[in-house]
Amino acid sequence: QVQLVESGGGLVQPGGSLRLSCAASGSIFSPNFMGWYRQDPGKQRDLVATITSGGSTNYADSVKGRFTISGDNAKNTVYLQMNSLKPEDTAVYYCNAGRSTVPPYNVWGQGTQVTVSS
Repeated sequence: QVQLVESGGGLVQPGGSLRLSCAASGSIFSPNFMGWYRQDPGKQRDLVATITSGGSTNYADSVKGRFTISGDNAKNTVYLQMNSLKPEDTAVYYCNAGRSTVPPYNVWGQGTQVTVSS
């Protein structure tokens, strides 16, 4: 059973930076896509950024130019470097990982809080 372990959230001032990490373990079948989503209380979970094992990336318009997603296939780990953080980036950030090929799976991390405030 695949498990995701997230780290790197916290409190940062506007304009600051944080780096989130998410490591997948528990399966001999590595994920072929990983990503980050975020959610405010009472709202839907929204895409932040995704990356495939081939290195293709996708970003929400609101984070383009400020956030960078990267991955280490050997470690089944994905990173999200967040720069120029804004108060509206405050949310719980969830890691997602999955496979679109056999055997398929799609799992979520427990979430990590990111708070941008002065």
